[in-house]
Amino acid sequence: MSPEECRAFLLEGTRTGKLATSHADGRPHVAPIWFTVDGDDIIFTTWHTTVKGRSLRRDPRAALLVDDERPPFAYVMVEGRVNISESPDDLRHWASRIAARYMGEEQAESYGQRNGVPGELLVRLTPEKVIAQTGISE
Repeated sequence: MSPEECRAFLLEGTRTGKLATSHADGRPHVAPIWFTVDGDDIIFTTWHTTVKGRSLRRDPRAALLVDDERPPFAYVMVEGRVNISESPDDLRHWASRIAARYMGEEQAESYGQRNGVPGELLVRLTPEKVIAQTGISE
């Protein structure tokens, strides 16, 4: 896939991402996330005490997989490093944009306010490597 095709794939519908991080002892951890895209970056939020929140503060490396489970099947995997912000204004803005995608515009602001609070983390995953594969159509 071209970069434009990857972006379109990531933003299509309401696919969830599967975020991979690692525990302090090296064990892998995978969690589903809601996300959106800003330029090349993947944007999501998480509570500071979640496994992914604690893991990303300790080690900013992560991988995200987004797939289409319907034939002809496809996926985009993004590996990179995260930058974490706790800015309430940025949190409300991005949480609202993410909510609009998954819950609809009518509920976006209420979700943005709910997630734009102290303790919530705004996470920006900047790609260092992208692998994209489309399936084979018959």
